[in-house]
Amino acid sequence: MPTDPVCGMYVEESERSLHTEVRGTIYYFCSETCLREFTAPEVELAKIKKMTILAFALGVPILLLSYVEVSSPVPLGWILLVLATPVQFVAGWNFYRGTWDAIRMGSLNMDVLIAVGTSAAYFYSLIYVVSPRVFVSGGYYFDTSAIIIGLILFGRLLEHKVRGKASDAVLKLAQMQPRMATITKDEEGVQVEVPIEHVTVGDVLLVRPGQRIPTDGIVVEGYSFVDEKMITGESFPVEKTVGSQVIGATLNGTGILKVKATRVGADTTLSKIVKTIQEAQNSKGRVERLADRIASYFVPLVMAIALGTLVIWILWGGKSVSFALTAAVAVLVIACPCALGLATPAAIVVGAGKGAENGILIKGGEFLEKAEKVNTIVFDKTGTLTEGRPSVTDILNLNPSEISDDEIVRFSAISEKSSEHPLATAILEKALGKVGDGSTIQSQLVPDPDSFEYLPGRGVRATYSGREIFFGNVRLAESFGLGVPDEVARKLEAFQSDGKTAMILFVDRKLAGIIAVADKIKEHALEAIEALKKMKMEVLMLTGDEERTATSIAKKLGIDQVIARVLPTEKVEVIKRLQQENHRKVAMVGDGINDAPALAQADVGIAIGSGSDIALETGGIILMRDDLRDVVAGIQLARSTMRKIRQNLFWAFAYNIALIPIAAGALYLFTGVLLSPILAGAAMAMSSLTVVGNSLTLRNFKPRI
Repeated sequence: MPTDPVCGMYVEESERSLHTEVRGTIYYFCSETCLREFTAPEVELAKIKKMTILAFALGVPILLLSYVEVSSPVPLGWILLVLATPVQFVAGWNFYRGTWDAIRMGSLNMDVLIAVGTSAAYFYSLIYVVSPRVFVSGGYYFDTSAIIIGLILFGRLLEHKVRGKASDAVLKLAQMQPRMATITKDEEGVQVEVPIEHVTVGDVLLVRPGQRIPTDGIVVEGYSFVDEKMITGESFPVEKTVGSQVIGATLNGTGILKVKATRVGADTTLSKIVKTIQEAQNSKGRVERLADRIASYFVPLVMAIALGTLVIWILWGGKSVSFALTAAVAVLVIACPCALGLATPAAIVVGAGKGAENGILIKGGEFLEKAEKVNTIVFDKTGTLTEGRPSVTDILNLNPSEISDDEIVRFSAISEKSSEHPLATAILEKALGKVGDGSTIQSQLVPDPDSFEYLPGRGVRATYSGREIFFGNVRLAESFGLGVPDEVARKLEAFQSDGKTAMILFVDRKLAGIIAVADKIKEHALEAIEALKKMKMEVLMLTGDEERTATSIAKKLGIDQVIARVLPTEKVEVIKRLQQENHRKVAMVGDGINDAPALAQADVGIAIGSGSDIALETGGIILMRDDLRDVVAGIQLARSTMRKIRQNLFWAFAYNIALIPIAAGALYLFTGVLLSPILAGAAMAMSSLTVVGNSLTLRNFKPRI
């Protein structure tokens, strides 16, 4: 792949000496640093796999030889020693290295526990082989140390497999990027197929039916439906016409499109998704640090219990060193907090992966934790709760005997065609039938007016085919002596109160109709707000728009608190104030550059994927679809993930607390049965499997809305 999968930079052909092959695909890198960062998880997984195979390849024969009598000219103890030593110091070397690193840092971790437990069994057996007379009675425990190392490595292999799911997602996304693109040069009448890295912003690309779109861009010619499911989670192909935005790596349908490249390389949506998933995979939230901190207290406590077990059985229990050592080693093994180490990362990786499947990208574990605690949701208005662009909402015919609704729209569009007013676009789009309620107003192109005059603050005056057109507000009518009856004035006021901009049309100085334009509420906004309220969330609107429009939108959505006419810097102060009130945990949902400061200040910034790059950079959670129901789904996913983490931590500790006394010999006092260190190791591995299995149930997560 010509783009570095770590940093997204292009790798020139002359610089592609740094590369690696993963599952049949070659990946190129811009530097050794990126190569190491990309290959480290694969290398680590391969290494753990080799060490696990080594441990079991030698550990199983050790186990069999320890319990099955065989005749050999070489003493059994020496055979076991030869087999066990590579397991202890090759397969188990990482545990010793981890122990040394922990001691240097002045802390104790589970590597210390593993190293001490297996070393106790190994060196006890070594002494018994070399000088059996040291002990009155004894035995070999090479099988204990070897099988324990194998089981623990197997548990870590499972952990890396779970983490690898996120890596697989990154690789699959990277493989979606087309390697070649067809650049069209209309002025020369030629088409040139080039590697994707040669595409630059502004190039016009030809996308044939069934091909993936090479990069993010805007359609300049053609009509088709594009399958965006892999990127946005959209269930059905999306209609694309001239002016439509398209996403790189999405699949074109049956039509031919010409796409003008607007983003390339690391700036594309696909590259940003890859980066976001990598950040989520490598993140370490506060809950995970808490688990590590608990483990640092737990390890020395367990070591003290193991030492106490050894001393008590020898001094007060009257048992042999062999017996006491077996119990002590069992304590060390049974308490090994491997399940504790898996509890958080397994749930976070699966949760983040499930979010990505649903178009919800979570930048890190800390955002999952924070999102779970959110009790206040603050929404921006324009572009978040609303579509972010004006649309025609109402057409009121005031003279149906002389003019039709289609003609009202047509005359209005003719008068606005030369206008640069933001509302002119809405009128023209309605006339062309591109947007609106689905009805076809006029399919032919809107002709140019014969004359045009823009009247600032009032409207426009135009002529077409000998007819005089006035289109604007009441002030326009008053300035030209055009009468506005009281009944019409009341209707205008009703539109204004509803948050709409209403304009009056006069044709040949006769009152023709009213067209109302507004920023429409998004399709599922009301459904999302109602769902959040059912979750006991407090919902607010925070906008720079004027208060009357904001209040109108809020009323329709059932939002009680509205804070309007605030600047971006003022939005930050509002978020701070909310956070200080009754220990609120605040999530801010926005899409624009003006929302970025508030997104950064909030406990959780939720950015709409269709919004600005700055908003996406400052958000902790990114919604790839322009569907506010995903806000609800994201919070529900966070709650489910955190619930799994707590369940994992509970079972990890409950398992240790319940089995440590049995490992220390409590069961022996009543039944005469002592828990073998091997069985303890197997039980420890099962606890890790339980944690992983519990985390994987998050795959069944479905939003409740």
